[in-house]
Amino acid sequence: MGTAAGGGAAGPRYVQIAEEIVQQIRAGVLKPGDMVPSEADLVDRYGVSGGTIRKAMVEVRASGLVETRHGKGSIVKNRPPVRHRSSDRFRRSLRQGGQAAYIAESAQSGATAKVSVLYIGPMEAPEDAAQRLGIPVGAQVLARRRLYFRNGVPVETAASYLPWDVVKEIPELFAENPGGGGIYARLEDHGHEFAEFVETLQARPASKSEASELALSPGAPVVHLIREARTTAGLVVEVCDTLMAADQFVFEYRIPADD
Repeated sequence: MGTAAGGGAAGPRYVQIAEEIVQQIRAGVLKPGDMVPSEADLVDRYGVSGGTIRKAMVEVRASGLVETRHGKGSIVKNRPPVRHRSSDRFRRSLRQGGQAAYIAESAQSGATAKVSVLYIGPMEAPEDAAQRLGIPVGAQVLARRRLYFRNGVPVETAASYLPWDVVKEIPELFAENPGGGGIYARLEDHGHEFAEFVETLQARPASKSEASELALSPGAPVVHLIREARTTAGLVVEVCDTLMAADQFVFEYRIPADD
């Protein structure tokens, strides 16, 4: 296939190459599931250095149209990212219908979701979680750590911390499957009615261990999200510390305009 179109075009050569690859994906020349040509193939095709191709692929990955898996190269995504609807995904009607938030949001995008439970049990509260829960640092909490998959690919890790005084009388919260609607439904079953969920997000590069767990390239962008589940009694009954592969999620918030 030919070199980048556009003659004496605008922008550095790596940008032109990236734009051509993105155009090929959008036009269907490179189809969902296809491998993007290797660095060596692109060097031969465009007659440029490997450094130029690597810069071009940084731009291609930033488009959100490909995913890069360590040791496998870049693959054209076959589904759009999961869309987080923060004003919808924790609706009580979903919990009462037996749908936990991640399963509900994945279903909305047509994806197949799977949750792998990594740990459930007591532990000492980490400093940030303890402060948010209003308990002493090191106090005993119930920790629930999960790894979430979307279409077979790991996309998110999450660790929930719940005060021991709240959970000790709710045996379902110690089970791998807490039942329809997830842990929030069980908490409400036991009188902890939710008033709001407060989320704080920060985008940053993944650490080496985080990239390994989510099968990302070193330094790939992730979104670190911390959520507080607050009840009508003014208690925070869960802090959820979540790390997401940034290219797999779109965040959409509904913000009321009135007081």
